[in-house]
Amino acid sequence: MAASLEELEQRLSHLRTELRGAVRARDKAETARIRRALREAEAAWEHALETEAEPDSEALPAEPPAPQASPTTAASRCAERPTHGSIPIREQVHQALTLLGAPAAPKLISSTYEAFFTESLVATKLASLRRDEERSFTAQGYARPYYICAALTHDRLVPARGLLALSTWSVERRIIGPLSPRADFLTHAVGTAEQIQRLTTAGHPTPDAAWRLLRRFALTIPGAYDAAAPEPDPARVIAAAHAEAAVHQQEDDQQRQAAAQRARTQLADVQQLFGAAPMRDALRDASGTLS
Repeated sequence: MAASLEELEQRLSHLRTELRGAVRARDKAETARIRRALREAEAAWEHALETEAEPDSEALPAEPPAPQASPTTAASRCAERPTHGSIPIREQVHQALTLLGAPAAPKLISSTYEAFFTESLVATKLASLRRDEERSFTAQGYARPYYICAALTHDRLVPARGLLALSTWSVERRIIGPLSPRADFLTHAVGTAEQIQRLTTAGHPTPDAAWRLLRRFALTIPGAYDAAAPEPDPARVIAAAHAEAAVHQQEDDQQRQAAAQRARTQLADVQQLFGAAPMRDALRDASGTLS
């Protein structure tokens, strides 16, 4: 029998307590085990929440979907979404990033959300979101199922400029190496194409903005775009993106894994999510001013 939301929330709280103990004890093996269990419990919690909000998968709910519902579910019902800005911005970002599948800049996050959902997401409002999330994590630890956090540079393990990610992703997935921007771009293209496929399969119309977003991706991926076709073929975009990604995947994965191992060894939990402080910030913290 599947665990209830209350049971999963209790498990999450218990795992977070265990994680703090393992980190303080510097038990790396136990810390890794608990983190894996925590990610699994968080995924189960989100699935349980979506199931509770949508008891009949064959019928569209009369009420708007719960904020924690996955972008896949919510985007397929975009016509039923309210337009009065009721969804918190962190939930909007979570849905867009989950759909894209890799770290992304605020402008792309905003474009993606607005392409599949009826509400707007103002990119300029994301400027302070990561800092707010870091303050919340510092104060409360793993109190939330997820945080909007940072992508990390592979060399210095500091926040990658302008890129947001999800705390539920592995460190490897949030590392930005020399080949990662292109690899992540291809991941974004696949996520967008797959979402359009889901809408089509479910019999829902695809918004024009979603087709425009997919076209932007397809135009820069060899073999993904047929100029004679009225719209890009999602399956063709996916196949072309996978074909190009395979060329760089091994080297990119190796760079990400090496950097992620360093991050787990050298950084505290908050730094693994939000990055090590750059030297300028460290100097400012130490002296109060920059010389």
